[in-house]
Amino acid sequence: MKLNKQFFTLCLLAFTISVSAYDAVGHRIIADIAYDNLTDKARAQVDKILGKRGIVYEATWADEVRSDAKYAYSYQWHFQDLDDNMTSADIKKLLDNPKAEGEHLFFALDTLTIRLKKDKNDAEALKFLVHFVGDLHQPMHMGRKEDKGGNKVDFNWFGRKTNLHSVWDGGMIENQKMSYSEYSQYLQDKFEPQKAEFKKHNILQSVEASYAVRNMIYSYDTSDSNNYHYVYFFADKLDEMLYRGGIQLANILNAIYK
Repeated sequence: MKLNKQFFTLCLLAFTISVSAYDAVGHRIIADIAYDNLTDKARAQVDKILGKRGIVYEATWADEVRSDAKYAYSYQWHFQDLDDNMTSADIKKLLDNPKAEGEHLFFALDTLTIRLKKDKNDAEALKFLVHFVGDLHQPMHMGRKEDKGGNKVDFNWFGRKTNLHSVWDGGMIENQKMSYSEYSQYLQDKFEPQKAEFKKHNILQSVEASYAVRNMIYSYDTSDSNNYHYVYFFADKLDEMLYRGGIQLANILNAIYK
């Protein structure tokens, strides 16, 4: 009986780790793309602060510290509830007044960028910023308040009961069956022709792009329960969000460490 309990505990632990790890892949993809697009000066600085390729390895740190009481304040930094049918002007107003609806994702990005500009060796601010730029490009982190960004929207994902937010946090990426480094290289090859254009985009354009995908997600006809159709429909949008996230993070860090 004792052996069976130990075996069950090990299996449960393995399952928990595997599920948690899926979310990490997306953040590492974005950080890896960013790292490859840093200027020499910016790369040297972030390596000095976090260790070589540290922005990749620390990309999940902000999620990990949420279980630490002293970082409880950062929980609401991971999301920005947005209303439906917002215009570009509405979004810009929120970005320009990041505390207008509380201290959420827009506030965190603004505060951490300012903080890192003041102290370019602030490791905590850098780790937070790397993660939250990633969250900005996960469309359900700007979902509806009433369903907690899709967390309350049930979803059957290839036979497993989950929710809409989790599908976008990890399920879609997991379906590609690539490591973060493989996926990063794939995206950099895929979007190489558009790289120069994406590098011109500012944070507002990133938010608008992510918000547009968010609206597509909510508008999708969920009466079609074929998950393969869902993957096919959104695969390019997922890829674009991950790539955009990496380029935008590089843009931000290059500007800070210019």
